[in-house]
Amino acid sequence: MTSSVDDSRPPLTILSEEEALFKAAIHDLAESDVRPRVRAMEEAGKLDPALTAKFVELGLMGIEVPEQFGGAGGSLMMVTLAVEALSTVDAAAAIQVDVQNTLVNYPITRYGTAEQHARILTRLTGGTIGAYALSEPGSGSDAFALATRAEKAEGGWTLNGAKAWITNGAEADIFVVFANAKPDAGYKGITAFIVERGMPGFTVGKKEDKLGIRASSTTSLHFENVHVPDANVLGEVGTGYKIAIETLNEGRIGIGAQMIGVAQGALDATVAHLKQRQQFGKPLADFQGIQFQVAQAATELEAARLMVYNAARLKDAGHDIARQGAMAKLYSSQMCERVTSLCVELFGGYGYTREYPVEKFYRDAKIGTIYEGTSNMQLQTIAKAVLR
Repeated sequence: MTSSVDDSRPPLTILSEEEALFKAAIHDLAESDVRPRVRAMEEAGKLDPALTAKFVELGLMGIEVPEQFGGAGGSLMMVTLAVEALSTVDAAAAIQVDVQNTLVNYPITRYGTAEQHARILTRLTGGTIGAYALSEPGSGSDAFALATRAEKAEGGWTLNGAKAWITNGAEADIFVVFANAKPDAGYKGITAFIVERGMPGFTVGKKEDKLGIRASSTTSLHFENVHVPDANVLGEVGTGYKIAIETLNEGRIGIGAQMIGVAQGALDATVAHLKQRQQFGKPLADFQGIQFQVAQAATELEAARLMVYNAARLKDAGHDIARQGAMAKLYSSQMCERVTSLCVELFGGYGYTREYPVEKFYRDAKIGTIYEGTSNMQLQTIAKAVLR
């Protein structure tokens, strides 16, 4: 059904009435509650806890979680729209919502036991922040070469090792952690565990000082003889690699949504500037050379949006999205780099200063080609699917 809701944000992709209303509501939230905080959060390198509390209050930290566990009972498409709308203002705020929904809530909902649903999901929807811990100092793209080990112990498992580049690490109290419980079995020994802050021997390391999404925390994690009870094993022992892959497939849709949001935010700011800024006696928007560049950027942005939306709808319909998710993440991140770079140029010298928003959008764009699978890893996934 074509929406009659006009969110005044061209280009307008066809959404259902419910989806359009939801997206418009999250955009309003971004303008009213996120935008006034962006500069302070950027300078502090920390998200405002009051903003996170607002996300929790509005149900954004449990969009796909069933209502019986405090969630909204929504879809990946709704997560996509929320992350996109928030990213038009601040990608750092958006990634907290994205990681919570796609990388933490999803695998626990999909693979968790009834007891874990009641004990863990209700905390996640009620205000507890979660994080996803797969990457390590020595295993990034080669994710299954992880060195963190899990040894069977009485009543549970003992974890030793370290994790790196963990989004939400500073705020999280619940961590989905991957460790190898059977090293001799290679990747088939990898197992997922739910680790909780406060477990003896588990520590969160320093926050990284990053180029972009600076208000979002990125930390290391350290495990020294951490006892994790059997009740906190997520899925079957040795199936962690399957959980990791499926979760990342969903997570890549969230990153795609973040990138189209960032590009849209930068383009919106640039269009307003081009209409106002005058050179040679007329607005910059009246020059054909500039018009064509904006038209090209808008076209690429819409193409990326359609790819991301399509992948989300396929996932919601129960289809495998390894190929479509990789394509959407690859293209949207590449597009976002191009569009935000152009926006800085179209602002001229102003675009290179922190007084105007496009400088931040440009810095925030870079991470899209790196986390949740680099562009080269997406190309590898796509090539395998096309050439098989």
